[in-house]
Amino acid sequence: MAQMAEKFLLSKLSRTGFVALVAVAAACALLGEPLVSAAAAAAAGMVISGRTFHPGRARQPWPRVQQGFFVVLLSILLVSFWTGPWVLSHWLYALPLVAFALVPPSVAAAVTLIVIGLAVSASQWAVGLADRHQMISAFLLTVLLSALLIFLREYKARQLAPLRRTDELTQAASREYLSADLHKEIQRSEREGTDMSILMIGLDAHLSESEPDEDIRSILPRIGRYLHSQIRDFDTYYRVADLQFLVILPGISTGEALTRAEIIRKGLATLLESHGMNLTVSTGIAGLNIGDDANTLQQSAANALRRAQQQGGNRSQAYSAWSKPASPTRGQAS
Repeated sequence: MAQMAEKFLLSKLSRTGFVALVAVAAACALLGEPLVSAAAAAAAGMVISGRTFHPGRARQPWPRVQQGFFVVLLSILLVSFWTGPWVLSHWLYALPLVAFALVPPSVAAAVTLIVIGLAVSASQWAVGLADRHQMISAFLLTVLLSALLIFLREYKARQLAPLRRTDELTQAASREYLSADLHKEIQRSEREGTDMSILMIGLDAHLSESEPDEDIRSILPRIGRYLHSQIRDFDTYYRVADLQFLVILPGISTGEALTRAEIIRKGLATLLESHGMNLTVSTGIAGLNIGDDANTLQQSAANALRRAQQQGGNRSQAYSAWSKPASPTRGQAS
């Protein structure tokens, strides 16, 4: 509930900010301030292309578009040091926070340092600006406060990371914990001498290009609930990609895992059909072999799933370390 409230609030703030920036851009254009108008328009572009404005903006090319607007805004602000108006320089106060939110930390740090150097140099060359030294002092103080906020945000994210074990949309375990959990299960299986398999499940989205992305996302919570109902208490499942899940099955051989995969595949197909979605499901199964680790076992299951989908989808495929793969199992739809 708190996460939903946070998203709602950020969405409202984004839309309000966009309207305000568009109004500023229009007013400055009418008042003969083209550079200020361009800066406000670029900032509005950053807002409207952000994921807080609309959830769909999280996918490409929107992040690149937002970064492009950021580059345009940054260029305008830097030009204003030499051409004026100097009032635009105050926009740089928010630069560190915006940069660290949009680009990788190393790039954001480099951009911030370069802008600090240019701002100090430009203030020394400025003529007729009595309060330029006070402005630079305020700018440097703002940068320090921003750096403190960024540090606190990263520290909080690291402290809360162990608590974020589930994917919000599907309630599956987060992918970040998959390798560590799988490594522990492999060690336990080898120590106790028991079988172990993993199952990778993927929607055959490529077989139905007409399905809108929003419709697919709307069914993911139901898929998560269905998977939860089909696994044992000590099994775990993870969301490894937008349309893919992985299930760890301790104590189960490859043959048994293949049978379970078919049950899950057919159940998911029925679920999708009941919601009017023209989508099929494929599964890839891999059993633990001597010498396997977390990475090789995941790769084996991914290869099996890829092979199933390359053969037309709507089937289960078991991976084999030998040259001949295990015979695929396919539903009646084939």
